Amino acid sequence: MNPIYHQTKFINSSPHIRNAPVDQGLEVAFAGRSNAGKSSAINTVTQQNALARISKTPGRTQMLNFFEINADLRFVDLPGYGYAKVPVDVKKKWHEMMEHYLTHRKSLCGIILVMDVRHPLTEFDWQMVEWCQHTHLPLHILLTKADKLAYGAAKNTLLQVRKELKDVSSPLTIQLFSSLKKTGIDEVHEALDNLFSRAEPDQSEISAPS
Repeated sequence: MNPIYHQTKFINSSPHIRNAPVDQGLEVAFAGRSNAGKSSAINTVTQQNALARISKTPGRTQMLNFFEINADLRFVDLPGYGYAKVPVDVKKKWHEMMEHYLTHRKSLCGIILVMDVRHPLTEFDWQMVEWCQHTHLPLHILLTKADKLAYGAAKNTLLQVRKELKDVSSPLTIQLFSSLKKTGIDEVHEALDNLFSRAEPDQSEISAPS
């Protein structure tokens, strides 16, 4: 576990990329359908109960939410997509905002793609996987809500998802994760360390204190 992620703090929400923090340093973005447990995952990774808002109504994350780890590193919570019961024109705006961010944000160095282990590899998930492959952006997949399945069933899903993604050419790692049981935290911290260090030769800023 790397305690640097526990000091993460919210800095701003932006409906447009032009209102985002200065495009420097490094960012890892959390993406996923709005009912996949993305906010819970961010809170669990940072050991903070309310850093990312959790709503019983899927789709409430409608802006780019930026969180500062330190002066050089950030998390970004992307709008949940594909489930929210909102007008088509609103979904279109979300899609355009996300596409612009993913295409033009120079500090973006990796994606954490959150999937419900019971419903992996939806159409949106495949779009994100294909986009990362096209841009050669490293991707780490969290199969969340692993506590909802028996261990054997969850493990079989993990193996099946790995099999379906075996031909993806961009850097890709996958794990089981449970915010409720607090399992998989060490593994996702290691994945985050790797995402940030891939893009930054000087790893001193993400090293855990001795």
